[in-house]
Amino acid sequence: MNSSKRIVLQKFADALADEVPMTPVVYKAFTQIERELFVPRGFAQWAYRLDALPIKADQWISSPVTVAKMTLFLEPEGADNVLEIGCGSGYQAAILSRIFRRVFTIERIDSLLKEARERFKKLDIHNIHTRLDDGQRGWRQFAPFDRILFSASTPKVPDTLFEQLADNGILVAPIEQREKQVITRFKKENGQITQKPLDECLFVPVKDGIA
Repeated sequence: MNSSKRIVLQKFADALADEVPMTPVVYKAFTQIERELFVPRGFAQWAYRLDALPIKADQWISSPVTVAKMTLFLEPEGADNVLEIGCGSGYQAAILSRIFRRVFTIERIDSLLKEARERFKKLDIHNIHTRLDDGQRGWRQFAPFDRILFSASTPKVPDTLFEQLADNGILVAPIEQREKQVITRFKKENGQITQKPLDECLFVPVKDGIA
């Protein structure tokens, strides 16, 4: 990465930190991932604005503010691995890759996942493991997960994901509540699940199956 790009990313992270108080680890992650690689061609000039942007298949790359909040709500420091449900552009997974030793991400839309894999390769990221599947089933082969992040809204978290969450683990998901969505943090302690609503949000809804 050249010096001019480092300056752009530094200013971007500073602007983001003005909106969301970040830990040093999370702040550093945003200075290391070039967001313009994850937005569609023709949108690069808007890559470092704090806005969500459309991508293919009627999906969106979340605003950096939302990505930062979701990452912080995971309480990632000290955790080893994380499972993401809904890879999308791959930007959230790339940010997580700078914080967790292992990132597992599942996407149901094949074309999106192929593009995300190419971006990870271009960025020389080797600790992200990808899978084409319905993420609501989780990834039992590598469970339990210290953290699970739902990158799509859902009325209810499937029980199978709680089963794949490690004890003392945290799951963060946008939960649909009538006309709004609320980012909710679930904690698993001694096999029991507690939950806490944190912030309103707007995500595309989760869908069943593989597209």
